[in-house]
Amino acid sequence: MKSSNDRLIRLIALFKLLKAALLIALGIGAFKLLHRDVSTVIEHWIEALKLDPGNRFLDALLAKAANVNPAQIKKLGVGSFIYAALFLTEGIGLWMLKRWAEWLTVVITSSLVPLELYEIHHHPTVAKFGVLAINVAVVVYLIYQIRAQRASK
Repeated sequence: MKSSNDRLIRLIALFKLLKAALLIALGIGAFKLLHRDVSTVIEHWIEALKLDPGNRFLDALLAKAANVNPAQIKKLGVGSFIYAALFLTEGIGLWMLKRWAEWLTVVITSSLVPLELYEIHHHPTVAKFGVLAINVAVVVYLIYQIRAQRASK
């Protein structure tokens, strides 16, 4: 029978695997944009989704997209795949309840907290606060788990 600790660690694993899947999708999408006019692609999606083309946020998005070059798209794609590989490693290791995965998750997740704080400082959103809260909770819980298991030996 699985303990509640195992279930919680597996829930964290699923969260990491979901993030990996989203990053893989982002990477694939980025590479599909190579050698295409990004503004035209975005305009197509605005029309397909029947969004308001006069929306100021969409106008800002189109203005930024017009300045994106292939090198930036490649960096986005490669970076997405690198982070996805890290999240896959964490997720699979946690799913298998491996001690090294707990340590890896603590190190990687806590090392990303300063970047999340930087992003929140410059562009605060509810989603960014939510991700930060989840990541801090994951780190605190895993440190607690590691220390509790060490004390029980």
